[in-house]
Amino acid sequence: MSNVNLTASYKLVSREFHPEPTVIDVEGIKIGGGSRSIMAGPCAVESRDQLLSAAKIIRAGGAQFLRGGAYKPRTSPYDFQGLEQKGLEYLAEARSVTGLKVVTEVIDVNSVELVAKYADVLQIGTRNMQNFQLLREVGKLAKPVLLKRGMAATIDEWLYAAEYIISAGNKNVILCERGIRTFERYTRNTLDLSAIAAVKQLSHLPIIVDPSHGTGKWWMVRPMAMAAVAAGADGLIIEVHPNPAEAQCDGPQSLNPENYAELMDDIEDLGYFLQQKNAKKRIVKVEKAII
Repeated sequence: MSNVNLTASYKLVSREFHPEPTVIDVEGIKIGGGSRSIMAGPCAVESRDQLLSAAKIIRAGGAQFLRGGAYKPRTSPYDFQGLEQKGLEYLAEARSVTGLKVVTEVIDVNSVELVAKYADVLQIGTRNMQNFQLLREVGKLAKPVLLKRGMAATIDEWLYAAEYIISAGNKNVILCERGIRTFERYTRNTLDLSAIAAVKQLSHLPIIVDPSHGTGKWWMVRPMAMAAVAAGADGLIIEVHPNPAEAQCDGPQSLNPENYAELMDDIEDLGYFLQQKNAKKRIVKVEKAII
């Protein structure tokens, strides 16, 4: 390590330190390195029936991970805050029924141990991206961490946050672009797809994209998801609800079962197209080398 010339101030997440892309293995499911992982589910765990219904829809569509918040930090203290431990228990039950891996948010140091008991991937939400004590705490674990970009964070600040986790000992970090706050008011946030290319250049960590929070509008999720895949994202995290009109949070940006199924078909078609295109490029390179 001493012979490596490191110019990036975030050293452990830098490509200078680790030139090859990192692949996160979640019990046999790969994130990064050319794989395409899909995390989907409701914003919040609202009830046992709602979550099990959502999980079956997610599984049928082909996603590998079930996302759902048991703890829900909200802008207003009067909004639904989540079912907490009961929600975690429902997530674990949904995993046993469907085989999906569980992604859920941890909101403070005190809940890390409890959430880690139930989750396969721990999510650090946008509001906690610079909660350095929490970053260090999840850094003590071996479980993968999904680190969402802060709503007003630069790419450098985002990578510094990842550095906190890795420097504490946990190398299993997945970055998540979820949109940043700008002067634009039409969309919930401004989805920064350029961050995909930037992160791929600067860091070896896998990056997934959240087009649901990035736009706040369900009908914009499909085009932004497709654009993210085309730009090289390692995966997507998408809000899906059995009945978005009845969702206790983020209903307007949640896909219904039909729209989710259509999106998954489109992503599969796009992935096949990109794979075939890359295969043709490799064949041409080989032919030129032979000539």
